[in-house]
Amino acid sequence: MAEVISVLIADDHPFVRHGLRTYLETLDDLEVVGEASDGAEAVELATRLLPDVVLMDLVMPELGGVEATRAIRAASPSTKVIVLTSFDDDEKVFPAIKAGAAGYLLKDVHPAELAEAVRRASRGEALLAPSVAARLMQEVAGEGGRPAGNDLTERELEVLRLIARGQANKVIARELGVSEKTVKTHVSNILAKLHLADRTQAALYAVREGLAELE
Repeated sequence: MAEVISVLIADDHPFVRHGLRTYLETLDDLEVVGEASDGAEAVELATRLLPDVVLMDLVMPELGGVEATRAIRAASPSTKVIVLTSFDDDEKVFPAIKAGAAGYLLKDVHPAELAEAVRRASRGEALLAPSVAARLMQEVAGEGGRPAGNDLTERELEVLRLIARGQANKVIARELGVSEKTVKTHVSNILAKLHLADRTQAALYAVREGLAELE
């Protein structure tokens, strides 16, 4: 039996929360463990329930989705946040990604794609559309910022390229012929050497430095 993925829904519209819960609860491997009507409640519930994935609206009362994402990622690093929003403009999406969101989806996403995104996020995969990643790269380049560290080993570079392709640790281990534990060690070393917070930032770094191409 597949491992059940726990999901917290954060949205200020009851209709949206009801629709998401109704669909997700039809799937055997996904379980909705809570609903939040604003960002502050989302942080409280996420800290207490420790869900695998949070579906996070951006515009909510009390505390917005960006601030809530940052707080959740700080309190529970293992919890992945997927921005689920009606907005596709850079001013809203980019801050959420920088705050630690694993990726973003628009609310008109097909239900099956939403479910698969939750599964991918729970496996630690980055969920950045190529167009968004490219735009984010331009912004980061414009800031003049560049993560320090050019001392990755050849194996770490291999792992970084596979991270940029959205591969989970299990897939990377199989492709490189090493254990999943070894891959986790490489990922930790990569993040430490490049002074990055998570796999999404590592994927963006790889694209910006020309180590991986956007598909």
